[in-house]
Amino acid sequence: MEPLYEEYLANHGTIVKPYYWLSFSLDCSNCPYHIRTGEEARVPYTEFYQIFGFPYGPVYPQTKHLTFYELKTSSGSLVQKGHASSCTGNNTHPESMLFEMKGYFDSALHNNNAIRHIILYSNNSPCNEANHCCISKMYNFLIMYPDVTLSIYFSQLYHTETEFPASAWNREALRSLASFWPQVTLSPISGGIWHFLLNSFVSGVSGSTVFQPILTGRALADRHNAYEIKAITGVKPYFTDVLPQTKENQNIKAQAALESYPLNKVFPGQSLQVTSGRPQPNLTPDLRVPVIFVLVPFRDLPPIHVSQNPHKPRNIVKHLNMPQTSFQETKDLGRPPIGMPVERMEITEQPARSKEMDERKKKKKGKK
Repeated sequence: MEPLYEEYLANHGTIVKPYYWLSFSLDCSNCPYHIRTGEEARVPYTEFYQIFGFPYGPVYPQTKHLTFYELKTSSGSLVQKGHASSCTGNNTHPESMLFEMKGYFDSALHNNNAIRHIILYSNNSPCNEANHCCISKMYNFLIMYPDVTLSIYFSQLYHTETEFPASAWNREALRSLASFWPQVTLSPISGGIWHFLLNSFVSGVSGSTVFQPILTGRALADRHNAYEIKAITGVKPYFTDVLPQTKENQNIKAQAALESYPLNKVFPGQSLQVTSGRPQPNLTPDLRVPVIFVLVPFRDLPPIHVSQNPHKPRNIVKHLNMPQTSFQETKDLGRPPIGMPVERMEITEQPARSKEMDERKKKKKGKK
């Protein structure tokens, strides 16, 4: 197989031209080496923050695409790690480069049949717009390699909102890709995955910096992504919710947080309401406040498939306008359903004998 790419040995890995005809371009700072492997795949912390929006939350406008990847065996041993960056000169996305027929991944699996698992960590979810066809190339790749599993983690959804002309096409393509479950999983980056990325793909960070707290703005965006991808695909993603919650007010806090979180700003304003001379904080969260969570081995957890017929609560006697659990039918996809109106009815039973006795007593009283 004659590949489309050219690969060169570097100091700490390899650098790759995804297409052999690429040359240095003034329009693209990464040209022509858009794929880097090994320790060459590390990026500066400032670049990671600007593209992935960690730890504060999404940064807009976002024009660059960056995808970190791992190639692994069936036992979980790492064969190769690397990254692919978008080409602004040729308007090409990383997934399009990686999954091209006769491209880098195709050649890697052709030359090493021990590779059984591909993990992507992207700042954007894959799209299927005409100029890129990322999901179509993934789809064909998975058909060609049915024994290979693909896990995709993303920090924000790309062009799935209704204001984008290609949103319907992208959403349909994501549903099509998710239909490969369990061969394919689509999940937001969340929880300990952020610290894994810092440790494995970012340069100049070490020690406590790697395990810095996840700020509220980032945690809210991750939660939003989890609900949105489930709404689009119908499949529950892997997701670690790191926002602190209590049993009493978790629904109120979740609703207020999602309502007050504008997805087009990094730091929304925070105000104080004065009541009886004392400042009372409103429910708008400070996106720079760290949240505490438990680090879990995310790669050891199996994907969770959403059943279309979940069990109903046992203690509910009667439901009023009970919403469907399918997110595809939810009117407001930007936030989870907070609760359902419930009418509780107390039913008491009386033995037949006691009932007859009461009737007899009433008759006797009437005769007197």
